[in-house]
Amino acid sequence: MNSVTCDLTVSLDGFVAGPNQSLAEPLGEGGEDLHRWMFEEPEANAAAIEGILQAGAFIMGRNMFAGPGPGPWPEDWRGWWGEEPPYHAPVFVLTHHPRPPLEMQGGTTFNFVADGIEAALARAREAAAGKDVAIAGGARTVQQFLSAGLIDELRLHTSPLILGGGERLMDGIRNVRLEPTEVSGTSLVTHVRYRLVR
Repeated sequence: MNSVTCDLTVSLDGFVAGPNQSLAEPLGEGGEDLHRWMFEEPEANAAAIEGILQAGAFIMGRNMFAGPGPGPWPEDWRGWWGEEPPYHAPVFVLTHHPRPPLEMQGGTTFNFVADGIEAALARAREAAAGKDVAIAGGARTVQQFLSAGLIDELRLHTSPLILGGGERLMDGIRNVRLEPTEVSGTSLVTHVRYRLVR
């Protein structure tokens, strides 16, 4: 059966997005700086970057697709990534506002799932055709999957940055044991792979 992985960049104080998220700043104040390692040191972090996008299907929360705030998004909203999102695979978006699938260039199709994380995971496993399924974020989506024991490997990319507020990754997580299996890094990030201990 395909493994379920999750890659997230976090600040030293545990945030995956900064405070005051908005349509103008979807990662909040200072949130974009979390990902400097991908753009300023791509060669040194090539293995981690490749690992983020190698899954056969992805699952993300409504806010990661459409931005902060509850409710439906505009009918013409096509995500943050332009006409060719980086996933190149089926993406399952958790939502309370279903809509028809959205096919994009490069092989990405956004599918909107309104019946919970287990249903999204079942559909993603089928679509992944034997490859891993990646939980892409955001924080609340990862919290749900971790709390339900549905993530096999958590890969945290820790940026040496203090955000001081925003979306904290581990809020509300209880009784989850993680075992580190690999550590690497550069001046802008520390990569740690954790196995979920069941």
